[in-house]
Amino acid sequence: MRTSCNTYQLIKHTTALLLCAIVAVAAGAQDNYDLDRPILNNDTTVLNDSTAMLTATPMKAPSQDLNKSLKFNPNPMRAMWLSALCPGLGQIYNRRYWKLPIVIGAFVGLTYGTSWNNRMLNDYSKAYRDISDNDPNTRSYMDFYPPTVKESDLDITWLTSTLKSRKDYYRRYRDICIIGIAAVYLLNVIDAYVDASMMHFDVNPDLSLRWGPAVIDNETSRLPSFGMGCSLNF
Repeated sequence: MRTSCNTYQLIKHTTALLLCAIVAVAAGAQDNYDLDRPILNNDTTVLNDSTAMLTATPMKAPSQDLNKSLKFNPNPMRAMWLSALCPGLGQIYNRRYWKLPIVIGAFVGLTYGTSWNNRMLNDYSKAYRDISDNDPNTRSYMDFYPPTVKESDLDITWLTSTLKSRKDYYRRYRDICIIGIAAVYLLNVIDAYVDASMMHFDVNPDLSLRWGPAVIDNETSRLPSFGMGCSLNF
């Protein structure tokens, strides 16, 4: 019985010694690994291998120069020629989409005004020619009156003067509408060119003119001179 107890104690001590040895070897291997491993910074990761060394650098945020180069920078000449080719096309090229309804609306309104005034001008011009000649078969001026009105009841002198003034009136406004179309076309081209040229113009609210009292050195006297100074900040 005593021999069995001694054997058990021997096995127990031997097992404990083996466990301590294993733990010591593992700790030594870990220390050696930490000593052999290179010190790394936050920006670079180095991978040691028996065949190659690879260096990986993390991606950096785009620089301001790259962001500036990615900004939309239209060509003024291209914008001008696009607007000259088709009104409103230069505004689309400049990405000023809100200007397109203004350009189209101006052209549509002036075109309709030109057409309507020209139609009225033709009617009054024909009626004025008919009332001015001596041909009784040309009576287009009677189309302005109801069928119940007789020509004998009209004041021909007054009617002739009225037809002439109306003819001149509609001719004048037709010509104004035509000039307006030409003006809108020209403004459309100029707007596209200027808008493209000043796309990145500085409109910072810090642009200001500041003025205030100033002390000025006087070369002829030891005493300084006092005055007003102004500065333009931009």
